[in-house]
Amino acid sequence: MEVIKISPRGYCYGVVDALQIVRQAAKNADLPRPIHVIGQIIHNRHAIEELTRMGVITLDGPDRVSILEQVKEGTVIFTAHGVSPSVKRRAQERGLHCIDASCPDVTVTHDLVRALVAQGYYILYIGKKGHPEPEGVMGEVPGHISLVETEADVDALSLTQQQKIAVSTQTTLSKWDTQRIVQHIKEHYPSAEIHIDICPATQSRQEAIASQAKGADLTIVVGDPHSNNTNRLVQVSEELAGVPAMRIEDLSQLKTEWLKGKKRVAVTAGASTPSQLTRAVIRFLEQYQP
Repeated sequence: MEVIKISPRGYCYGVVDALQIVRQAAKNADLPRPIHVIGQIIHNRHAIEELTRMGVITLDGPDRVSILEQVKEGTVIFTAHGVSPSVKRRAQERGLHCIDASCPDVTVTHDLVRALVAQGYYILYIGKKGHPEPEGVMGEVPGHISLVETEADVDALSLTQQQKIAVSTQTTLSKWDTQRIVQHIKEHYPSAEIHIDICPATQSRQEAIASQAKGADLTIVVGDPHSNNTNRLVQVSEELAGVPAMRIEDLSQLKTEWLKGKKRVAVTAGASTPSQLTRAVIRFLEQYQP
C-alpha cells in the first residue's frame, strides 16, 4: 500500500514547550507539591497519561475557575490554551505556586484584544464554544467581547454601525471556515478591523493536507477527539482535498475494513499528537497487505 506522509504534521512548538514545562516541574524537587495541571495541558490522552506517571495530577471541569477550586495547595500549571487574568489572580490569592505554559501564539491574541479594547474597539472573537482557548481570551476583556462560532451568532448580535469593531480568532481554527465567517461579519459591519490569529503551525498543517492528500483514497488523521486542530484536519481533507478522512487516537482504533479497495492512504496528525503514535500507524500501513 502506498502511504502519503503529509508534512508538516504532529507536534508544534507550543505543544513541545508546554510538555517540557510540565516535565521539568515534575522533576523539580523544590516546587510545592502536589503539582496540578488546570485542564488538559494539551488535548491528547496519551501525553496526559505520561505526565500522570510522573506524578502530575491533571484536573478537568467546565471552566478554569471551577477546576482551580479543586486545588488546596501546591503548584498549579496553566495549559497551552491560555488562561484569563481572573484565574491567575484567584490562584495567587489562594497562595498557590503558579506556572504558565500558555502557547506564545495564544498569548499574542490575549495581548491583542487588550490593546484593541484600550483603543475603544468591541471585539468579535471567532472561536469554538466550550473550548478553553476562547475562555481565556474572553476573560481578558469581559463586557467588551462576544464569541461567534457561526454566521447565526453574528446575526444575533445587536451592535451599532457607530461602534468600533475588531475581529480576532482562536488559533486552531480552519482558515477557510474563518474566512467565511469574517466575510459575513464584513457584510454586517463593513468597517470592522480584521485580525486573523490562526497560528502558523495550524495553518501550515491544514495547507499541507489540502494539497498533499489530493489523489489519495483515504486520509487517516491521528489525534485526540478533543483536539480542535485535529478535527479541523479531518474537515480540510474532506472539504478541500476531496478525500474521505477518519480520525483515530492511535493504531488500536484503525479498522482494516476502511482499507478495503484502497491503494493510496494519506496520513497526518494533529499538533498535539505524539509522533510515536503516528509512526506506528505509518509502519502498519506500509506493511499492510490486503
